[in-house]
Amino acid sequence: MSTLTRESLPVAGIFAEALRGVPCDVIWADGTTGTLPVAGWVQVADGTDRSMLASCAGPTIDIGCGPGRMSAQLMLDGHVTLGIDVAPEAITQTRARGVNALRRDVFGRVPGVGSWQTALLADGNIGIGGDPVRLLERVRELVCPTGIVVVELAAYGEGLRRSSVALRVGDRVSDSFPWALVGADAVAAVAARAGLTVVSTHERGGRWWSILHRES
Repeated sequence: MSTLTRESLPVAGIFAEALRGVPCDVIWADGTTGTLPVAGWVQVADGTDRSMLASCAGPTIDIGCGPGRMSAQLMLDGHVTLGIDVAPEAITQTRARGVNALRRDVFGRVPGVGSWQTALLADGNIGIGGDPVRLLERVRELVCPTGIVVVELAAYGEGLRRSSVALRVGDRVSDSFPWALVGADAVAAVAARAGLTVVSTHERGGRWWSILHRES
């Protein structure tokens, strides 16, 4: 009986393959798995995406922009838009859509700190860094005093889950990295700890998102 070799690789390399169309799974620390939904990310924004983006106002920073479908739609809607992502392939694909994009870590040097009208965390990017309170505290710094955060969530009832995950393509597995899942039922408590208030929560097509405002 042959044995598959599990090779641990940098996350960016595995993610780049996923963005180029190679099927990719997400492996949680407890062994549960799911399919990385890249097929939808590389398309143009659909009706649910556009419903979410309708809440965005003014200059918008798309955090974890991936291949750029949301950034591209924001630009089409007339917003000054910047996509940021740590993955080089994501930036390449976003720029190919004609959108301004920079390879940046949200916790590092980001243009326009304190001046963005909207910060967007779509496609589960509330999970970046594995600590959603810390992430939202950082995002709060990025938006202006009247700014908002549009954050996509897991379904109502999923609660808060913090773990490490890895990506798998075939028999090759990436290095693990911290990630989090925040359900629509958990976002208010998480946001409050970061100095943000949930003003509305929405659901369409099985996807959930909330609009957060800065507290005075």
